[in-house]
Amino acid sequence: MAKTKTVYVCQNCGAQSPKWIGKCPSCQEWNTYSEEIITKKNNTTSLSVSTSAPQLINDIEISNDKRIDTKNTEFNRVLGGGLVPGSLILIGGEPGIGKSTLMLQVSLNISNHKILYVSGEESQSQIRLRADRIGINGSSCFILCETSVENVILNVEKLDPDIIIIDSIQTLQTERIETSPGSISQIRECANIIQRFAKQTSKSFILVGHINKEGSIAGPKILEHTVDTVLQFEGDSNYMYRILRATKNRFGSTSELGIYEMRQSGLRQVSNPSELLMSQNNLNLSGSAVSSTVEGVRPFLIEIQALVSSSVYSSPQRTSTGFDLRRLSMLLAVLEKRAGFRLATKDVFLNIAGGIKVDDPAIDLAVVCAILSSDQDVSINKNICFAGEIGLSGEIRPVNRIEQRIHEAEKLGFSQIFIPKFSKKSVDFSKYDIKIFEMSKVEEVFKILFS
Repeated sequence: MAKTKTVYVCQNCGAQSPKWIGKCPSCQEWNTYSEEIITKKNNTTSLSVSTSAPQLINDIEISNDKRIDTKNTEFNRVLGGGLVPGSLILIGGEPGIGKSTLMLQVSLNISNHKILYVSGEESQSQIRLRADRIGINGSSCFILCETSVENVILNVEKLDPDIIIIDSIQTLQTERIETSPGSISQIRECANIIQRFAKQTSKSFILVGHINKEGSIAGPKILEHTVDTVLQFEGDSNYMYRILRATKNRFGSTSELGIYEMRQSGLRQVSNPSELLMSQNNLNLSGSAVSSTVEGVRPFLIEIQALVSSSVYSSPQRTSTGFDLRRLSMLLAVLEKRAGFRLATKDVFLNIAGGIKVDDPAIDLAVVCAILSSDQDVSINKNICFAGEIGLSGEIRPVNRIEQRIHEAEKLGFSQIFIPKFSKKSVDFSKYDIKIFEMSKVEEVFKILFS
């Protein structure tokens, strides 16, 4: 006979306690413990007999199921080429960032497959109004407003769709757990039910997830281990751009990037982000430099903006937007020690235009050039581009995919590019019309730009 017991579970991190406590000792959050009933089966039951048997790896047949084209180039790029049948995808993001809009656009665009859009947050009329605003006629998209995971599975078996989108996983609940929707136990159990059903039927599921105030997907951490792919939909409400990243992908790369532009009619795919991520002013102002960066296999150009001013406080300010603040401090120390520029008593503000965050170390050279341009109040020619990582001794280190960076700069009309000297060994520069400067030290770059 099954036994029941009551435990208190933290709704933020999943830690358990035999009694209610105000502050969680694991995540240090207050008032996050709620009561849950756990059913425990007796250990006297016999072990179930497995129907599966071990199989030699060379004898296993490989499935040749083709990926499902979502008709969304940026979404396909991040997934690795499209939806894999039987896959389970989790997409998270801040409230109002556009997760539901993106999923509805994907549902309406796919015409050669049957889609079931399950919503636990909106009514059917609300979804229809948003579809009319987007302006896409989805002839094969079905809408279901349901919060019971058992009823969702029943409707999937009746309708037999190829793709099921659930918005959101936090609104689902199962009869097996006697807790409210959104709790740790409910999210874990619902995800496990959907995962088993997806693998058995080879149907693709996309789960929309909420995030907590730390920025991670709400629910137990095991939720991200259960799914095949975890996507993060990022953006700033002050900017129109939205970025789709993959933090986990069993069927593709995690370094790809999808860029969208939020408009009144929905999300527009940005096929050439270089033109949007650079400001269009031609005033030749100081403190601005352009860098060629790569996300995954996709090159694009970004504009680095810097402002250096005299500090009015005892400790100078160091502020960066879209760039690692610790790396900025390291680059300023290199300029101070290796190049002889006195920046210890000055405020330094750094910004990457467009509101995106870039982790590529190849933008280091553009960052230091923008800082010195603002400090010396000397503008950099708008036709110059940079690509190079800076080491602690002031050397310019080689970067990956240098050919793609040069080609992107040449395609957008730049006439000069500064790259690391040691990149010449594996690249034939004679096929490019752009003038290439090969540099080994930051001092050499400064002499050409600011002499």
